[in-house]
Amino acid sequence: MKYKQKKYSAVIFLIIMLSITLITFIRPKTYFSEIENRELAKFPKLSFGNIMNKTFMNQFELYLSDHFFKRIEFIGVKINSELFLGKKELKGVYITENRLVEKMPSPNYKAMKQSVEAINKIANSSDVPVYALLAPTSAGIYYDEVYKDYPQIDQRKLLNNVYNEFSKNITLIDVFSKLHAVRDEYIYYRNDHHWTCLGAYNAYSSTVKKMGFTPVAFEKYDIEHANNDFYGTFFSSSLYDKLQADIIDIYRYKEGTSVTGVYINNGFETNEYSSIYFKEFLEKKDKYSVYLGQNQPMVKIKTNTANNKKLLIFKDSYAHSFVPFLTQHYNEIVLLDMRYLDDYKKFVNIEDYNQVLFLYNISTFSQDQNIRKIAYDW
Repeated sequence: MKYKQKKYSAVIFLIIMLSITLITFIRPKTYFSEIENRELAKFPKLSFGNIMNKTFMNQFELYLSDHFFKRIEFIGVKINSELFLGKKELKGVYITENRLVEKMPSPNYKAMKQSVEAINKIANSSDVPVYALLAPTSAGIYYDEVYKDYPQIDQRKLLNNVYNEFSKNITLIDVFSKLHAVRDEYIYYRNDHHWTCLGAYNAYSSTVKKMGFTPVAFEKYDIEHANNDFYGTFFSSSLYDKLQADIIDIYRYKEGTSVTGVYINNGFETNEYSSIYFKEFLEKKDKYSVYLGQNQPMVKIKTNTANNKKLLIFKDSYAHSFVPFLTQHYNEIVLLDMRYLDDYKKFVNIEDYNQVLFLYNISTFSQDQNIRKIAYDW
């Protein structure tokens, strides 16, 4: 009797698995996961060589995994099981009581050294004032919220070590202290790796003082809660859905200057827009891209500010919610993303600008191998 029961159970299990596999193959496919914000595997190319070197089977397993029927639901069950057993890390994301934070990877010290040397070269070879702002991520500000048994980088210490390597010709901007002082406010998203507009404002208020301006007072801004259903990169990585959704805010200073044009070069052509806010992204998964759109090689912002000052920024995406505050102080702001550029000199001449700002979060800066390209003589 027990033998028959085992046999029937095995047959039923086999039927279920074959049915799920069949459904996986015959149902319509999508090749982008909106919830995970990533491309899904395509069916591998079948060839004798791919079969012999096992490439086909490896890619086929990935394809099957990515398109498995009810895959997200199965992942949810797996996540809940792991959490029940006490696990606090999911795919490089730590789960704390109040937020998701990254498990910051070990710094690439060689890449950081090359980035610092490249920035020093710019500062030492030009008369244009150069500024460096390396922002902590939420993992640095909320370092004490990560469980003691889980490894985490001390970002304060790392920032100090990097700043000590910069040239004396560079004005260093420390926003760690300011952000840590207001850590109980909503300065970082709970489900995403970026700072919020409030976090960006606090960093801006410290930064522009160093750059010779008086920051616009916080109470002068009208704040629009543009969206309250934002689940960002940390959610996409971990699929942990027990935290409150994030809010996308837009700050406007109606008494101040206005943006007169936004010019985005995507590497092939330049397109003109009338606003720094791209509200169509509020209806998409990537809601943070409401700020200046998605990452592009070059963005130029023109304003009606009367001072005719021009700012050049080398940046990562932390700059996107930060730059709107700077529009009150510059007639022109150009942002360059070296992840999508080789020779930046084809786009700008540093000597044409009044100031140069390097703005990166420390996690990106500790890994990025593209910043060094600014020192290349092409």
